[in-house]
Amino acid sequence: MANENSVQRAVPLRGWIGPMVVLGLLAALIGTMYLGYTSDPEKNLHDFPVALVNQDVGDVMDGRTVNIGDQIADALTERIPADKIDLRVVGIGEARRQLSDGQVYGAIIIPGDFTKRLSILAAASVVPGDVERPVITVQTNPRAGTYASSITQRIADRAMAQVNSTVGAQLTDQVKAKLAPQAGAPATELSGAARLQLAQPIDVVTSPYRPLPAGTGQGLSAFFYTLVLLFAGFSGAMIIHSMIDNVLGYVPAEYGPWFRAPEPASISRWRTLLVKWAIAAITAPFLSGMFMGIARIFGMPIDEPLPLFLYGTLAIIAVSVTGLSVLAAFGTAGLLINMIVFVVLGLPSSSGSIPVEAIPRWIASLSSFEPMHQIYLSVRAILFFDGHLEAGLGTGIWMTLFGLAFGAVLGAVATHLYDLRGLYRLGVPHRPVAVAVGADPQ
Repeated sequence: MANENSVQRAVPLRGWIGPMVVLGLLAALIGTMYLGYTSDPEKNLHDFPVALVNQDVGDVMDGRTVNIGDQIADALTERIPADKIDLRVVGIGEARRQLSDGQVYGAIIIPGDFTKRLSILAAASVVPGDVERPVITVQTNPRAGTYASSITQRIADRAMAQVNSTVGAQLTDQVKAKLAPQAGAPATELSGAARLQLAQPIDVVTSPYRPLPAGTGQGLSAFFYTLVLLFAGFSGAMIIHSMIDNVLGYVPAEYGPWFRAPEPASISRWRTLLVKWAIAAITAPFLSGMFMGIARIFGMPIDEPLPLFLYGTLAIIAVSVTGLSVLAAFGTAGLLINMIVFVVLGLPSSSGSIPVEAIPRWIASLSSFEPMHQIYLSVRAILFFDGHLEAGLGTGIWMTLFGLAFGAVLGAVATHLYDLRGLYRLGVPHRPVAVAVGADPQ
């Protein structure tokens, strides 16, 4: 006869279906986020910042003052879609400042002698002589993102092709008018070489503003350094959470065939969280220094080592503290919450590979609070923009501190609330048993 205690408990159907449902929903979210942000960056362009500098002083042509640089700047402002491109008409000094701080992905620069060179080119079509085409410079900003620089290049190529065609038609008409037969004079025709020269009168030169140094992986080093900081904090929170809970006896541990389940210690949830926070804070500086050492070994240039070390430590602590607090507040569900917040939503909105101005707006909106984007801005500013606060470091530090404070408050409130309500883990109380007034303590 079977022992009554050996009767197996029937597992409800939802226990088998639950994991499949959760996995399906998570996979759908991952697919939507990751495939959505890479689908068509140029179609998704919005508020993509590009500077336009017009230094042209104009010239006198046919007895009247003309400034073709102004005409081109006005045409670009009108024709480039404002809902896709944030075309900022600024001076050369301001353009260089915004390029230096990563606030624009490129600049279109019309030089001061642009109109004068065009008039010389037109004259040279009639009178033989050597002449150079006027130049418009397109400066990309590879330190703000290699993919963003390529988008800038394609935008400029399309815009300049249209400008070249329009200006070429105007010059051709102007030269033809000069060559029109006068009374008693023979007609003069443009040569084939002159026609070709006038059809494309502008030489568009592309050059990078402050090219990336060697060892940066075409700018991807900032993105991957961000990844290692984030995963150090994210995975560190899970490792510390599970290992400390095992040491305290609240979670069993299995190592292959070995099973370890010590007696649970009498400790409050709040004190347990404090221990985990302390371990994360003590470990973070070592991890940050180790990452810098590994980067040096592989030849990655680090011009601002102290800011990178300090911010790396702060980022790891902030992610670890928040991750541990989520686990303390939500238990097993906290694993899923941490994965969604730090990884699933973080990577597509980080701007590390594709700029946020080239991904769907609903994904880009996540970058305003997603931890990975804030960490990336800070790391990029330290590695590529000399640690300028205006390059994203100021915002990144403030948001990282805000995230740390949010995580600390969440953990403190949740664990104190559970302790005060007597929601002991495994039913093990952490408070001493109260002794009645007047009773003999012996």
